[in-house]
Amino acid sequence: MSSPLRLILVRHGQTSSNVGHNLDTAAPGADLTDLGREQAEALVNTLGDEPVRTMFVSDLVRTQQTAAPLAATFGLEPIIREGLREISAGDLEMANDEESIQTYVRTAVGWSAGDWNTRVPGSEEDGHDAIRRFSAVVSEAVEGAAHGEVPILVSHGAIIRAWTAARCENIGVDFVAHNGLSNTGAVIIEGSDDRWVVTHWQEQALGGAPLEDPATDGAAADPIR
Repeated sequence: MSSPLRLILVRHGQTSSNVGHNLDTAAPGADLTDLGREQAEALVNTLGDEPVRTMFVSDLVRTQQTAAPLAATFGLEPIIREGLREISAGDLEMANDEESIQTYVRTAVGWSAGDWNTRVPGSEEDGHDAIRRFSAVVSEAVEGAAHGEVPILVSHGAIIRAWTAARCENIGVDFVAHNGLSNTGAVIIEGSDDRWVVTHWQEQALGGAPLEDPATDGAAADPIR
């Protein structure tokens, strides 16, 4: 029997909007900061030995900048997919007050608690829409992966938290409500489109403590309070 497929979901590196705690979800989005670029470079040492043949990124520039050093190591051109973009902040775009951030995070987490029709104020997508678009990219990665290969998807904190709660059997609402992902934090999942489980939840930056700055991880990393 063949081993289950493994996928690595990576959150992008730090941006100026993360530092300002702004809900930055519209295209093209902020560039990486100097620390964010260091975090991206560190992915080469932490993931460079993985058997990667495909990398997917969102249409927001921060995921593309994060993926660039690792993609160069593998000799790959990352595949841009809008389905990996962050959950829309709607009318709360660029807000950084606690009430707006909690509204945003509670909406994303609440989908897997059954509130699938809820939308962030002013957003055009509900939980069905967001999980469906992300799942379509996961399916594409699965279909294109040969035996033993590990696709990497560079995406965003809130959508990774929401999707894993919705689609992974061993991760629930309570977990993602209180566990965020730092910039270049990662989630490793195994299984297939019919059954996924989380085997590793790396909340901290993959480059380790020197590249961590929890106070500036941004709104998408916030727990529900």
